[in-house]
Amino acid sequence: MDVLTSHQRKVAKRVVREEETKRKHLVIALSGAHAYGFPSPDSDLDLKAVHIEPTASLLGLGSTRETFDRLEILDGVEIDYTSNELRGVLGGIAAGNGNYIERILGAHIIHRSPELEELRALVPAALSRRVHRHYRGFASSQRKAFEEAASPTAKKLLYVLRTALTGTHLLRTGELRVDLTTVADEYGYGDAHNLIEAKLQGERTVLSKSEQETWSSRLDALFSTLDDAVERSVLPPTPFTDNIEAWLLRTRLGADSSAAAQREKDT
Repeated sequence: MDVLTSHQRKVAKRVVREEETKRKHLVIALSGAHAYGFPSPDSDLDLKAVHIEPTASLLGLGSTRETFDRLEILDGVEIDYTSNELRGVLGGIAAGNGNYIERILGAHIIHRSPELEELRALVPAALSRRVHRHYRGFASSQRKAFEEAASPTAKKLLYVLRTALTGTHLLRTGELRVDLTTVADEYGYGDAHNLIEAKLQGERTVLSKSEQETWSSRLDALFSTLDDAVERSVLPPTPFTDNIEAWLLRTRLGADSSAAAQREKDT
């Protein structure tokens, strides 16, 4: 968590402790501007998690809540926490959902269970060209928000660049990089560092008219690069899911056995 201040790390650890009393997490990953390489002093703490529900709660008659959210300001730090249940996350990865891929394979992990490393080794085989749909769709929505904003900010533009270039690099190489500073130069967008400098001044830093026009004229090429990447991708057209499904079943059975043994010990 070297991208966080000491105070932010303290708050993040507090959130982990509190949420761990409510559910068993496979992983809690740092997302948002801190992970993407352009945090500003007022950036929120974006925590994206994956948790494991007991098998009985998934199979029984009762309704099961599979998504949990927490949005609050804690000790002066804005917290945006979301956790999704493991089954849906793995299904999403097979479908090409980059949000879920980034939680498992992300570089900034603030909490991990012993099972995570085994899954991280299996997920790359479950990646496919389906990720193109996710990253293009997300980048397109971010582009629309940038171009239709009354006062377009550096932040909005950076999200377009980050999403499109993460998708491009993943398709071309099979490697996940969410930090814009690690891919911008490689794909001809080195001047994104100027945007990052502007964004470091604050979340709402507005671009000048000339900057807006210059960058808007380059976005078609950015999206063409992303579309070209799917045509030349190293990823297969469809995912191989046998290994992650087998891992899911083993993990569920192991968690149930451990819970049963603990209950027996307690009695």
